[in-house]
Amino acid sequence: MAEASTKLTFSLAAATFIAITILAIGAKAQLNQENQQEFTAPLDALRSGVAEDHIFAELQAHNELRKAALLAYTDVRTYRVLDLEGKVHAEEIGRMEFRAPDQKQFVTTSEAGSAIIRRMALNPLISSEIEAAAGKEHHDSAISADNYSLKLLGEQQVGPYRCFVAQAVPKRSDKYLFAGKLWIDVDDYAVVRIEGHPAKKLSFWIQRADIIRQYQKIDGFWLPLKDQTFVQVRLYGKKLLTIEHQNYVLNANQGKEVQEARAQSRIGAN
Repeated sequence: MAEASTKLTFSLAAATFIAITILAIGAKAQLNQENQQEFTAPLDALRSGVAEDHIFAELQAHNELRKAALLAYTDVRTYRVLDLEGKVHAEEIGRMEFRAPDQKQFVTTSEAGSAIIRRMALNPLISSEIEAAAGKEHHDSAISADNYSLKLLGEQQVGPYRCFVAQAVPKRSDKYLFAGKLWIDVDDYAVVRIEGHPAKKLSFWIQRADIIRQYQKIDGFWLPLKDQTFVQVRLYGKKLLTIEHQNYVLNANQGKEVQEARAQSRIGAN
């Protein structure tokens, strides 16, 4: 994680946009629990010497190191709104460009499906992320001791990553915070996975919004892999928003400054 993995702002905001869109088109969906991902790896006992304050301190320290080292990236984003049978209602693909400290730009390369859904759901979602990066959305959604308490549950293998598992309990009712579980890499203290729902009901129409976010490690940096937001809308059933991140290019043409920052990041993480 470099600049976004402790935040859920744009994922939670997306649920509101999708609900408006679903009401506009009058679509229905059947709940399909098979789309929910589950782990088969056992939950093991927590190693000694790990406590809540230690987790928060390490999260912040390691995140600052990675943030300082990541000066630029591009990735290919695929945004989709689907029903739970897999039918795609809208899709937008493009390239997201980030330049430190706070500049993002999205260039659309292809569009498909409903123009209404793209206009009412996907375009505001993309704009929200760009504005959040620039500091225009003043919402404190960081995974920190100010916003959450953690109940450490144990350790678990998540693909190639060994993780601490914790129950995250928000300290206030806020739609920009979440209640759910965290998986945190035991070596890098980076968030590997988040599962939960908003700490505050988003609207009368949204009965529930469930969020799954996955991260991947690329060349020492932790970056988003996939976001899934399941929205249960009153009278209209359940829909799914997915955001897939591919083909990352990190710190291109940044020269010696990048190499030095990355070296410091690795030293601090060890």
